Amino acid sequence: MSDVPVYVVANFTVHDANTYREYEKGFFPILKRHEGSFFTYDDNTVTFEGSDPREGRMVMFTFPSEAHAVAWYNDPDYQALSQHRRAGTELKFLTMVHGLPPRD
Repeated sequence: MSDVPVYVVANFTVHDANTYREYEKGFFPILKRHEGSFFTYDDNTVTFEGSDPREGRMVMFTFPSEAHAVAWYNDPDYQALSQHRRAGTELKFLTMVHGLPPRD
């Protein structure tokens, strides 16, 4: 599965906007370094079904492979930067979803 694109989905509530902005400022250069692409974010998602509706911000971005995503997450610069996200938000989840393999 390492040759398929992966998508990263995060859901969190921002409780300290200034601290979270420090995270946002450094996020995109590190994402790009690992060939990641930002897809979208939404502060007003709609849950059609399920017992645990998501609240807060939903963020989605993609990498060309699982290896790229793992390298991004484990990057010491990202881990240092993520302290701002951890301090400024309540994270519900940060999940990697594998894309479909190419069809023959």
